[in-house]
Amino acid sequence: MTDDDRTDDEGGGRWAPGEPILWRYRANGSNGFHICRPVTVVQDTDELLAVWMAPGTECVKPVIADGTPVHREPLATRYTKPRTLHRDRWFGAGVLKLARPGEPWSVWLFWEPDWTFRNWYVNLEAPRVRWSGGVDSEDHFLDLSVYQDGSWRWHDEDEFAQAQAAGLMGAARAAAVRAAGRRAIEVIENWGHPFSDGWQHWRPDPAWPVPALPADWDRTPARVSS
Repeated sequence: MTDDDRTDDEGGGRWAPGEPILWRYRANGSNGFHICRPVTVVQDTDELLAVWMAPGTECVKPVIADGTPVHREPLATRYTKPRTLHRDRWFGAGVLKLARPGEPWSVWLFWEPDWTFRNWYVNLEAPRVRWSGGVDSEDHFLDLSVYQDGSWRWHDEDEFAQAQAAGLMGAARAAAVRAAGRRAIEVIENWGHPFSDGWQHWRPDPAWPVPALPADWDRTPARVSS
């Protein structure tokens, strides 16, 4: 097995703090990538991968073919109109992403520009596949917001339903995603990792440069194991 074949829950070949990697998402129903975000490694252990996406990071995201942002396209046609890829800068404050091996979600932390903590965001997704240049996943539409008082709420249930109606997610997969969300809620209600770990007080190293988006951001590793 080479560096290009590392999976989410394998211990070898860890990245060092400050190392730039790519956090990518495959397009639903496709093997190609439609989201790519250069990030900086904060921590990479057997228990957790933590990465920082700095403000102003150049990313790749999908847009409707006429240039309309996906979130502004009416829900009825959001997943059926042709799309293209667009390079853009991450707006607002940065994001800390936390991923535990094998879990079908990652937890993102959001702050205001003055570092006032806003909330955690549970992004339901396929367990990440590691390769030499970063991690790959697939977004599962449904999400959760979590607040400092321990409260939570579902996000994007309308998109989750529409993705099923558009044929991007079958009934069995949708049931598995909903079950993953319920497991995440159990973690929240028990105030487990990473909510109890104090990451909201973390700050990035000011010496870290903003990672660049490479020209071959969509490259395919020689072999990917899941």
